Amino acid sequence: MKVTCDNQTLELPRGSSAAELVEKLNQREPHQALAVSINGVVYDLETTLNDGDDVKLLDFDSPEGKEGLCRWSAYDLTQAILRIWPKAEPTIGPPIENGFYYDFANLDISEGDFERIEKEIKKILGENFKPKRVLFEDKKEALREFGKNPYKKELIEGFEEGSDITAYRQGEFFDLCRGPHLPSLGKIKAFKLLKTSGAYWRGDSKNAMLTRIYGISFPSRELLKDYLKMVEEAKKRDHRVLGAKLDLFSFKEEAPAMPFFHNRGMAVWDHLVAYWKELHLKNGYEIIKTPQLMTRELWELSGHWTHYKENMFTVDIDDGRSYAIKPMNCPGCMLYYKGRSHSYREFPLRIAEFGHVHRKEPSGALNGLFRVQSFHQDDAHIFMQQNQIKDEILSVLHLVKEIYETFGLNYTFELSTRPEKSMGSDQDWEVTTAGLKEALDEWGSPYKINKGDGAFYGPKIDLHVHDALGRQWQCGTIQLDMSLPEKFALTYKDQNGELKRPIMIHRAIFGSIERFLGIIIEHLAGKFPFWMSPLPIRVIPVAEAHQDYAKKITQAIRESGFLCDCDLSPESLGKRVRNAQLLKINYMLTVGDKEVQNKTIALRTRDNVVHGEIKLEDFLKKCTIEYKERKLTSPYQEG
Repeated sequence: MKVTCDNQTLELPRGSSAAELVEKLNQREPHQALAVSINGVVYDLETTLNDGDDVKLLDFDSPEGKEGLCRWSAYDLTQAILRIWPKAEPTIGPPIENGFYYDFANLDISEGDFERIEKEIKKILGENFKPKRVLFEDKKEALREFGKNPYKKELIEGFEEGSDITAYRQGEFFDLCRGPHLPSLGKIKAFKLLKTSGAYWRGDSKNAMLTRIYGISFPSRELLKDYLKMVEEAKKRDHRVLGAKLDLFSFKEEAPAMPFFHNRGMAVWDHLVAYWKELHLKNGYEIIKTPQLMTRELWELSGHWTHYKENMFTVDIDDGRSYAIKPMNCPGCMLYYKGRSHSYREFPLRIAEFGHVHRKEPSGALNGLFRVQSFHQDDAHIFMQQNQIKDEILSVLHLVKEIYETFGLNYTFELSTRPEKSMGSDQDWEVTTAGLKEALDEWGSPYKINKGDGAFYGPKIDLHVHDALGRQWQCGTIQLDMSLPEKFALTYKDQNGELKRPIMIHRAIFGSIERFLGIIIEHLAGKFPFWMSPLPIRVIPVAEAHQDYAKKITQAIRESGFLCDCDLSPESLGKRVRNAQLLKINYMLTVGDKEVQNKTIALRTRDNVVHGEIKLEDFLKKCTIEYKERKLTSPYQEG
């Protein structure tokens, strides 16, 4: 029989498995062939191949391969726990973005137990089990095996009738798992437990508190070493720590997960908003502002009251009506659009809003600026005809490129298509999905397709940025929404004077501004470029005799339009320079006898490079260019 693998056609004996294909291709290294994709579906390597199959061997660099290695590492952890604490009750343990976790009932441990657990895991890996898949006939058979564990019992009883229920066995250990499994445990070459915490069963505070153990695993010790090095660097860049050190923002108990931006933080914020506004006006967007508090009837019409109420802040007012603080900007924009009649001649109609929204979040999910309950979204809604979809998507992608590259962020795209449960006709989905795909194909960058992962109301492009440490963050999204124009009965007059329903793009590029700022702080390690720095320039007189001149320099810089202060504190010159460096101030201008006499300044950059005596006007010319062009690096070649 013939199969296709990596764009080449291979001949195999009829009835061959994917494992035999691995042998034929000699992909035996630990990072290679962790699972197999057959005609787009992921399986174990034991799976039999058929004539004409399109096969892809999944290694550790693929999301599916990495997920498989991490999934099985969670089971190795569980096997070790049960060997040491036989009365512990395993519940669930999925792979996550960085590693995996497993939750246990009836287990009380601390990180002091990790060395003992890791020793047992090493022993299990040395036994090099080859996991075996078991398919149960029905729920009853699965319950006979796992029914004594109340958590497994609940999972089994929740499975749909007729669905496959599978488990895997390795040695004495047996657990529910949908798979696929690793060909052998020898693929796991490095394993590290990271932390333990409490977690509610199924994330519900009404349920029992479990013990969660987090870990990470790799097919080589070098990859683990690199990961731990990245973790240490990430700790230094933690935006919560830098936010406090740089006096940018804080959180208070009186406003849970709702950030307070300080004076310095507001300077960064204002620069970012000004940049956003300038770009959108340049690209033909109308900028609006809609109310934060709107009636229940609006949210019922949009569907949020039925499907999202538990995440909304609601209030009853003495007029007898219920209101909600908006969790998103879209319904307000729909009312704005509906406020007047529209013609096809206006299209594409681009409407942007820098909107303040509130959402209730589980306390365990809150994380600095990355997950808050009060935040701002850079939403835009673009109304158009069907034949304008591709061009408008390309227009948005150009904006994405300009914004992300301004901050030195790499980025990738994912196209998510129609899910099983969706609204709209087959024709609508075909037209809108084709519009997104054609735009991405014309754009030319590689992209991933997530089949069935679109929103119920339309396909979408997810925007992922990659920071200086290689971490991925989903920031923005470009969604084709067929739901809200229908719910709000939006119309326009076409070329024939007939009323038609507009096609609408819902688009955000920063996503949450707060979250984007958190990403930027960590990406830049708190070293903001000159144009968005909370304090780009500080003047430092060498001694008291030079203070009057320092004040004149400070005032001249401020009159040029740049933020600047003057350090007149009695501390030593070295200490004042050090203080400025700790605040990551871009430029320190020291003035002493020589500078006063020559009417100059002595320039030092925050990387502690002394550039010597220069004229103030020459310095300000470079600052003006650096600010206007929103340069990421200094013309003084900061390292």
